[in-house]
Amino acid sequence: MAEAPSPHPALAVSLRQESPIPLDAEFSVGPGEVLALVGPSGSGKSTALRSIAGLYTPSSGRIVCNGSVWLDREAGIDVPARERRVGMVFQSYALFPHLTSIENVMEALGDLRHAERRAQARALLARVHLEGLEDRRPAELSGGQQQRVAVARALARRPRVLLLDEPFSAVDRVTRRRLRRELAELRRELPMPVILVTHDLDDVKRLADRICVLNRGRILQTGAVEAVMADPASAEIAELLDLTDDEAA
Repeated sequence: MAEAPSPHPALAVSLRQESPIPLDAEFSVGPGEVLALVGPSGSGKSTALRSIAGLYTPSSGRIVCNGSVWLDREAGIDVPARERRVGMVFQSYALFPHLTSIENVMEALGDLRHAERRAQARALLARVHLEGLEDRRPAELSGGQQQRVAVARALARRPRVLLLDEPFSAVDRVTRRRLRRELAELRRELPMPVILVTHDLDDVKRLADRICVLNRGRILQTGAVEAVMADPASAEIAELLDLTDDEAA
């Protein structure tokens, strides 16, 4: 059951294909809004993120960001990933192991002069509470610190869209709560649409405005987080969200 799209979406996505991963999904995200994509493994969540980032091209689809068409298979438009200005935080962080924290962030600021890149990278690391750790390499950082570097690098791209793919799954529970709080603070400053892929409903409850439940590439229900949690549209959705009878009442 799909909710009516945002009347002024910053990001509008329509993806369709039969294989290798079936997709029949359409959703939108408003400016400054966080949309959580939730569903079992293989439901198409990460494929949707990769399609938005330009790392994957579905058989059929259209993606529009702030009026710019990034993908339109019928019209033959497929803007390269480097031109889409997408910030993406991966589950594995994907940091360069031979570079320091500040150098990892500077890699995303390649269009600036060296001195400007260093100054901006330092400011971004401070923004994610990593002052004093600029010269450490990933192996010298904790999992939570590596994740902060990954967030700073994503923001360095001055992104039009921020994509978070299971961003907290590789850290312990205490670090997860801390990172969640920091991201919640940060998102209040971000005017861009944010898409969060997660298996953890606590992430959804604490960070997302709306939730989109997928299974086998198809959207089953979209709506405000509290509304979907309180009133799942079917037993299948309640089961996918692991809601008890009390929670779904």
